[in-house]
Amino acid sequence: MAKRRRFTPQFKAEVVIESLTGQGSQAELCRRHNLSQDQLSKWKHQLIDNAATLFESTDKPSDDSMERIAQLEQLVGRLTLALDIQKKASTWLS
Repeated sequence: MAKRRRFTPQFKAEVVIESLTGQGSQAELCRRHNLSQDQLSKWKHQLIDNAATLFESTDKPSDDSMERIAQLEQLVGRLTLALDIQKKASTWLS
């Protein structure tokens, strides 16, 4: 059984950039790097489809993380309230 090859993101980027800059035809690059033309086409489409995300700010938290932060803040509020109640109850019982 053939073992699947794994390519690093850096390798994929280099091969796609070679293809896009015209350093060789797609067939030449596939022969040189022992790839199928379908694989190189998929990598090119991935790069083109995700190119806009390269220029997005990494400082802006995602919606998922903002929702998680809101949930955690609510939990902290409830736990703080519960702790205050326990402190008051323990002073009354002492």
